Amino acid sequence: MKYSNQTRILVAVDCIIFGFDGSEYKLLLIQRGFAPEKEKWSLMGGFVQKNESLDEAAERILMQLTGLHEVYMEQLQAFSKPDRDPIERVIAVAYVALIDINKYQTQLSDDFHARWFPMKNLPKLIFDHTEMVNSALHKLRYKAAFHPILFELLPEKFTLQQLQTLFEGMYDTKIDKRNFTRKVLSTNILKKEKDKDKSSSKKGAFYYSIDEEVYKDNFQNFLNFIPKNELSG
Repeated sequence: MKYSNQTRILVAVDCIIFGFDGSEYKLLLIQRGFAPEKEKWSLMGGFVQKNESLDEAAERILMQLTGLHEVYMEQLQAFSKPDRDPIERVIAVAYVALIDINKYQTQLSDDFHARWFPMKNLPKLIFDHTEMVNSALHKLRYKAAFHPILFELLPEKFTLQQLQTLFEGMYDTKIDKRNFTRKVLSTNILKKEKDKDKSSSKKGAFYYSIDEEVYKDNFQNFLNFIPKNELSG
């Protein structure tokens, strides 16, 4: 039995995959392998199969491209303009994933010609994918001020300067170093390591890592150390 007199509508999932290489944010894009817009730059996506949920489809697509599972990913929103796809009526549900570029660079699938692009120098994207990326950035900027989700972009060990660069890059602003350090350390999320990063000075800077137990306990109650005026950007 089927619903009568109803139009067929396809459902797709598109993954907005952000990465951080230690100095700047990047977006993972693929070259579309079929018409329309063949060989144009696109988010990684695909149609939801009849035997899977939206979350399962997003996980499958991410796995196909990066070989990864169990990374930070959450549903963003649906994009449903009737003419967003020129072939058929397609509703796309966007997901945001955060990945440490250096950790997973070698696992990218060659099948999709995947490439990391700096966020400040993105190519023209197909359909409404630019709108998706902008919506994802807006949500991340708001959420990252209250929850430590950006820590998902960091390597296992990192310096406080790398952490500050991570937040400054997300909000495109300069943050006072002493104030930032004081607030971050007061969360007790970080553990100070014994070794140092001496790549930029002889004295070096201590590495820190995330205390996973404290991180999980405080995820929904993170100290806001981003100025309020930056959240509306």
